[in-house]
Amino acid sequence: MEFLHPEYLYLLLLLVPLIVWYMIRLSKTQASFKLASTNAFKGMKADFRVYMRHLPFVLRLISIALVIIVIARPQSVSSWEETETQGIDIVMALDVSGSMLSQDLKPDRLQAAKKVAAEFITDRKNDNIGLVIFAGESFTQCPLTTDHKVLLNLLNEINFGMIEDGTAIGLGLATSVNRLKESDSDSRVVILLTDGTNNSGQIAPLTAADLARSYGIRVYTVGVGTKGMAPTPVNTPYGIRMQNMPVDIDEKTLTEIAAMTGGQYFRAQDTEGLRQVYEEIDEMEKYLISVQNVTRRQELFLPFALFAMGLILIELLLRRTWLRSIP
Repeated sequence: MEFLHPEYLYLLLLLVPLIVWYMIRLSKTQASFKLASTNAFKGMKADFRVYMRHLPFVLRLISIALVIIVIARPQSVSSWEETETQGIDIVMALDVSGSMLSQDLKPDRLQAAKKVAAEFITDRKNDNIGLVIFAGESFTQCPLTTDHKVLLNLLNEINFGMIEDGTAIGLGLATSVNRLKESDSDSRVVILLTDGTNNSGQIAPLTAADLARSYGIRVYTVGVGTKGMAPTPVNTPYGIRMQNMPVDIDEKTLTEIAAMTGGQYFRAQDTEGLRQVYEEIDEMEKYLISVQNVTRRQELFLPFALFAMGLILIELLLRRTWLRSIP
């Protein structure tokens, strides 16, 4: 048995001054009657209730002790289980530039990427996963965390226009490496998804790749978009219009980034293809770790609480009936 709040057990020390107070009070309290003669009481034995007059106080002490134990929350841990499972540190770097609004993936590249990324996160329950977004600049949307509910909420909040437009692949990768470089995990991975060519930022993609390699971080690069032309929203004098725009993905650089870091380059031309890319990465990135889990925790305060209530009830009955005292 263990206690959820063991610090409350120090309250049991309060019973000591309570006992001292009772003893002092008992020594000063004496009943007296004026009688002409006490001869009639000679030889009479003390009634059993005289010896039992301290019982209500003892019951009160025990009930207070039990209440303190209840406050400390006694619990039992029935068993521990040690299992092997998969768990690594992953940063997902997502391009949020204007070209990600192209609709060759439905409803568009950005929404399709978010949906498939959410499925990937849901399937990787034991991983520390972080989220970096980049366009003309980059920042961390979510640091490494195992709280995937928070991560999924932050992923869902990503939209075009959050940062200056452009495609800073090198800066996005460098930010991802910065989130992973202090990690103690034996396996550290960046999944970088983009649909364009590096045209912004102060860090070249291959420079960021060399930085990732120096820290032992593998980078999987994903080029998303069909081949040829793709319907893309474009600002015109008449408002936003859909126009077929050429798909320009720097596959050569993305392949070099993956090769330098021990990763792999993938091309996803539709939503299902993107899903298959994440499934392949999921299969490749497995790392066994040992995890200890508490299989069962049971609250034990109820018997103590019921026993305390029973003792309080017995004390009240004794004080007002059989052991009632007259002032």
